[in-house]
Amino acid sequence: MSRGLVLMLDSLGVGASRDAARFNDEGADTFGHIVAAAHRGDADRDDLREGSLQIPNLASLGLVHAAADSRGTWPAGQFSSFAPSGAWGYAMETSSGKDTPSGHWEMSGVPVTFDWGYFPEAMPCFPEILTATLIEVAELPGLLGNCHA
Repeated sequence: MSRGLVLMLDSLGVGASRDAARFNDEGADTFGHIVAAAHRGDADRDDLREGSLQIPNLASLGLVHAAADSRGTWPAGQFSSFAPSGAWGYAMETSSGKDTPSGHWEMSGVPVTFDWGYFPEAMPCFPEILTATLIEVAELPGLLGNCHA
């Protein structure tokens, strides 16, 4: 029996999609920016890591090839001299939103063709009765954020 593996790296984009302007995402490329920072030495840490990003397992599955195809150039320090052992690709969402639940639903074959309800872009974002009750019942010291993110 054949097997398939979907490895979801949530929020790890590999280049901006054609609709990037719609979401104010021009120049988005989380993976490419991480790879470039490592290649420049910005990610070097004494006794921990140095140099270009080394991700042989993800590269062998096709992540670097997918990134190169999506962005139109090879990520810094990553080379095309090998053929991945896995089938690879990248996707451009067709759902209305750019939120995590929409992306996960679409990956499962159910594009979200309507806008979800979102928290408002205001401070505070969440109703005081909700946060006060949560803090009290869960015995929390407070909130890390009370904003749309």
